[in-house]
Amino acid sequence: MKEAFGYAAAALFDTICNVSTVSSKITEEIHAEAPNDIMLLYNWLEALLLKFELESKVFSRFDVSEISRRGNSLVLNAHVSGETYDKKRHGAKVEVKAVTLHKMEILPSSHLTVVRFILDL
Repeated sequence: MKEAFGYAAAALFDTICNVSTVSSKITEEIHAEAPNDIMLLYNWLEALLLKFELESKVFSRFDVSEISRRGNSLVLNAHVSGETYDKKRHGAKVEVKAVTLHKMEILPSSHLTVVRFILDL
């Protein structure tokens, strides 16, 4: 599931800009918490979108180091790497207004986990 959450974050930023042009100049720790896995995915993606919206940061590396249960909550800890957004260098694909819960799902199996989510554009 950690890897799937990392790929979901990469998909979010690849919707916003050209992720292949984003250098790992800064690394930040991101923490998310929720009562279940769907809300954890939502909170994770929302935390990253807020980094873009409020701090003009884009990321290209997502190392989800922990997803664990603590009491009644699931906790996610991750390190993300990227840099300050530069429209000329990173491009501008689509403006993401929000992450939505509509039809969000996590489909675990014995070999992989698939996450699906819809972005409000």
